[in-house]
Amino acid sequence: MAVSQTNLAWATLLAVGPPDGGRRRLHDRLAHALRTAIRDGRLAEGAAVPPSRALAEELGCSRWVVTEAYGQLIAEGYLSARVGSATRVSWSPDTAPPRPRVQRAPARPPIRYDLAPGLPDLRAFPRRRWADAVRAVAGSAVHYDLGLPDPAGHAVLRTTVAQYLRRSRGADAHAVSVCAGVTDGLVRTCRALRAEGIADLAVEQPGWGRLRDAATSAGLRVHPVPVDHDGLSVDDLARTPARAVVVGAAHQFPTGTVLSAARRARLVRWAREVDGFVIEDDYDAEFRYDHHPVAVMQGMDPSRVFLLGSVSKTLSPALGLGWLVAPATMTPVLREANLVAAAPPVLDQLALATFIDRGWYDAHLRAARRRFRSRRDLLVRTLGAKVPEGRVAGTAAGLHILLHLPDGTDTRGAVQAAATAGLRLADLDDYRAPRSAEPALVLGYGNISDTEIPTAVALLREALRSPTTSPPTRTAQLSREDR
Repeated sequence: MAVSQTNLAWATLLAVGPPDGGRRRLHDRLAHALRTAIRDGRLAEGAAVPPSRALAEELGCSRWVVTEAYGQLIAEGYLSARVGSATRVSWSPDTAPPRPRVQRAPARPPIRYDLAPGLPDLRAFPRRRWADAVRAVAGSAVHYDLGLPDPAGHAVLRTTVAQYLRRSRGADAHAVSVCAGVTDGLVRTCRALRAEGIADLAVEQPGWGRLRDAATSAGLRVHPVPVDHDGLSVDDLARTPARAVVVGAAHQFPTGTVLSAARRARLVRWAREVDGFVIEDDYDAEFRYDHHPVAVMQGMDPSRVFLLGSVSKTLSPALGLGWLVAPATMTPVLREANLVAAAPPVLDQLALATFIDRGWYDAHLRAARRRFRSRRDLLVRTLGAKVPEGRVAGTAAGLHILLHLPDGTDTRGAVQAAATAGLRLADLDDYRAPRSAEPALVLGYGNISDTEIPTAVALLREALRSPTTSPPTRTAQLSREDR
């Protein structure tokens, strides 16, 4: 039996056997093949079979062969035909063993309110202006912009970011590289440090776990260093074998502390003394509410301080755009240690450059600061009214606050109870190891609307007062420190 070479799907499905010594005619063999496919479940009930002309062409036989086979199976009840409709399978194997039921985990309730940290106000993403920037660069990009990208990033964006960091963050930005975000920038930096013989890196405790993971993925040993009300403890740092440290100088995550002026100067001296480096994580420093944003440490000693930043907290993490400012002496090492590193898409880079150059980024930040300050004040007032046993800290900057709770509060249980009610929270213990006896929640207010805050705090109160999470009775009033 000839088979068409244009489409082997039905020819493969219907294993039409040999003539069987001439005793079985072709349409009988085709009917047998279709019947077997239906009985085996390969053709499910309700499935349409091809029109007779199409199947005849595919199998390389006459249309009469197919219509005879279809007619036989219709008579047997395996197929059904209606005028103006496809011929379909009308039988299913009733002797087939039942399929085992898939044991599905209970569906998680949908999250309606988000008080977890880590996201900006995604509702306020400047869609129209970003689209305008993308359209502008798509129409104006020259042909060589569309070729293989420079691993360090497009020169236009590197220049634009350098100018922005100099005027807004007080950085000494000359050797700027474009990366996919702070984590990507840290991985590249750690690889460069490893190539220079630095094997130990200090990180803040508590701190963002992904930064520790980035360092270990690059082959560095990680040493946690405690944070107090003045920021990273440089004295504790000096007792570690580390020659490099990651620090959130302008706004530490998750405590919200600002590295004091004395600690900044001491940290730079430490880097010089150990012939090491400071890696400054400037992830959300644009959002400060009591005065202008604190300038970066990098300007104090550009030869010892790396600077990492991104638009993940100012615009959206979906853009995947960040920057890395490295000491001039480390730039060649940085590139040699990251030979396979890839920059973000060039058109996205050029769109960000346009967005900044036209003043849209500064305008977006000004509006965001006003919105976040008002939202922070609303959250603090609502917590004061509904969760008076808590104590708020870390309110001066950023997109989150700390809610310290009475001793014995089961914060992990509160997070789980809140999730059941549709509220996302974060436990401070998720960012420190080992777990501490000082219970606290990290409450983000970036990705929640003002109108949702009263309901979200009411759900938080109920989660804290559930039988499994309530602490022993203790009177404590909510304070508004660090406003």
